[in-house]
Amino acid sequence: MERAGSIVRSITQVFQSRVVGQENLRRTLLAALAAGGHVLLESVPGLAKTTAASALASGISGSFSRIQCTPDLMPNDIIGTQIFNYGSGTFTTQLGPVHANVVLLDEINRSSAKTQSAMLEAMQERQTSIGGEVYPLPEPFMVLATQNPIEEEGTYVLPEAQMDRFLMKEVLTYPRPAEEHEILDRSTSGTLTAPRRAAQTVGLEDIRFLQEMVDQVYVDQSVKRYIIDLVFTTRGSGPRPVANLTQSVRVGASPRGSLALMRVAQANALLHGRDYVTPDDVRAMRYAVLRHRLVLTFDALAGGVTPAQIIDAVFHAVPMP
Repeated sequence: MERAGSIVRSITQVFQSRVVGQENLRRTLLAALAAGGHVLLESVPGLAKTTAASALASGISGSFSRIQCTPDLMPNDIIGTQIFNYGSGTFTTQLGPVHANVVLLDEINRSSAKTQSAMLEAMQERQTSIGGEVYPLPEPFMVLATQNPIEEEGTYVLPEAQMDRFLMKEVLTYPRPAEEHEILDRSTSGTLTAPRRAAQTVGLEDIRFLQEMVDQVYVDQSVKRYIIDLVFTTRGSGPRPVANLTQSVRVGASPRGSLALMRVAQANALLHGRDYVTPDDVRAMRYAVLRHRLVLTFDALAGGVTPAQIIDAVFHAVPMP
């Protein structure tokens, strides 16, 4: 536990040196890194999505790739391709930028559906196939995808089934006045654009150790039952169904949502120095885990109902163990 705490503090120090505020984002990225999952970041431009991803990567001694998604981006541009060598008369494989420990997919909704599916397959299978040969992705492997919700021209919205592949979805908000003042101070002093590589970074073995520790965090049967009751309640059933929930929710969370709630709760417990999960760990990141797994009805969207309101109603209805 002491080693895990030291790893978390080192990454946090690097992150806070690059990003002002955004504590929810920091916790989400750390939990996803420990749980071995991927994160979808959504916000208006200029809220440090790209900076946060590069700050996380700079705190780890592994490789980092940034892919700027555009409508003409092809799957081979991401996973790699075969190049013919005229001198030797043979093909050589050139691996794409997805073969890195931390991959930033900037504006993923600007890439075509074909490219999105290739990337999501690499995220799920942890491998790519080039010319009939399978190339495993490095371990650890984490994808941070960003999308801008305010633009519709030239974008391809991620289907709900594909968004479910992301462990968490974090929606960034504007900084508070004091935090924005700190951003201006760092800009004038030059620390905002300081070198991104920290003096002491966390090694890949440390990240693998952190992920193995998450597997060993104890989850009691009562907490597992609590997670199951929550997920079944999002589907309109459960021990205490929410009244008229089916009028607002067309599709509830899948079994992948149950696994995500448990895995993130284990990671959150480890980040707080515990080797067991409490119901509060399940509640801590409920929005990030469930907001992209609920498909709302047209009536709910027209009435301005948000996924956060549905999640609050579900957690209020299900009693804590």
